[in-house]
Amino acid sequence: MKSLGNIRRAFAPWTDPSAKPFIAFKNVTKRFGDFTAVNDLSLNIYHREFFALLGASGCGKSTLLRMLAGFEQPTSGEIVLDGADLAGTPPYKRPVNMMFQSYALFPHMTVEKNIAFGLRQDGMPKDEIAERVSQMLKLVKLEQFASRKPNQLSGGQRQRVALARSLAKRPKVLLLDEPLGALDKKLREETQFELMDLQQNLGLTFVVVTHDQEEAMTMADRIAVMSHGKVVQVATPAEIYEAPNSRFVADFIGDVNIFDGKVTMSGNGAVELAVESGFTIRIAAPETLAVGNTVGVAIRPEKIRVTRAAPLNASINAAKGEIWDIAYLGDMTVFHIRLPSGKFVRASSLNAQRSVDDPFTYDQEVWVSFDENGGVLLKD
Repeated sequence: MKSLGNIRRAFAPWTDPSAKPFIAFKNVTKRFGDFTAVNDLSLNIYHREFFALLGASGCGKSTLLRMLAGFEQPTSGEIVLDGADLAGTPPYKRPVNMMFQSYALFPHMTVEKNIAFGLRQDGMPKDEIAERVSQMLKLVKLEQFASRKPNQLSGGQRQRVALARSLAKRPKVLLLDEPLGALDKKLREETQFELMDLQQNLGLTFVVVTHDQEEAMTMADRIAVMSHGKVVQVATPAEIYEAPNSRFVADFIGDVNIFDGKVTMSGNGAVELAVESGFTIRIAAPETLAVGNTVGVAIRPEKIRVTRAAPLNASINAAKGEIWDIAYLGDMTVFHIRLPSGKFVRASSLNAQRSVDDPFTYDQEVWVSFDENGGVLLKD
């Protein structure tokens, strides 16, 4: 299969004002009694997009997916798919298919019969079913396992059977609810790339629900971060990580250091803060803020340098501290450094060499520092 990486990088219909969304949630609310699972939510998803709904348990992401599938009905609002309002359309008549976390395979059926089940229910002729099942088995590379039953397969193989069954009816949209949750870490990482390649090859729209940040960051073209039934930010993985629009998103996605302080200078593309940890932070910022305002700054661990000697300008974006914890993770080392104020800073360093002659040790005094473009302002 030829790589579609270049196509993938150029794919950004959401930046085109004339592009029409393939799926549109319009002011959708879903209540269960007194509990509001989805709260006046509007969201656009585009054709051929790999879209992720990301959030903690109870944020409303699975409810949103189930409403799109037709298993739940909105209390208010509209859900439109390919120009058609889905109101009143039962699940079996919607051009979508859903792959559940449990895979929901029939244990008494072979792989071949599991994949064919939905096609038989639709009354497809036998010869067409056989051809379609053969295509799906080849697609997920399970031709030699056609006569096996689910209990004779590994977790990854069962996942692929469920995927093939979901794709056999050729839906316009494939919905995936925590699809890789049952796989071990290595297999999960491999399957993420398989799903990306498969989605590009088929030209379908995938909507995945996950609480796994790494999973969403790896697979999705765009991510909607959800909290308490609302979408907090919708953006590409890089934008979500490097330019979070709120304290919640910055803290939810990946590891982060957050410093709060008062603005002491703003202008000429930069902002300076006097932070509670007793040093001055200067970061690049296009907007001008009022002096005296309290704001936060988010700085990712990999943006922070750990050195024995003080940086050239130790008065800005630098502080002395003490190494409190060290975690060697193979590809990188993570440091927890305690500042004189008692605040801990998390820094990570790539282990680019096989050995270190003079490694950092516990209780060692070090300097932490970062560049002006290493942080992002958080105003809420």
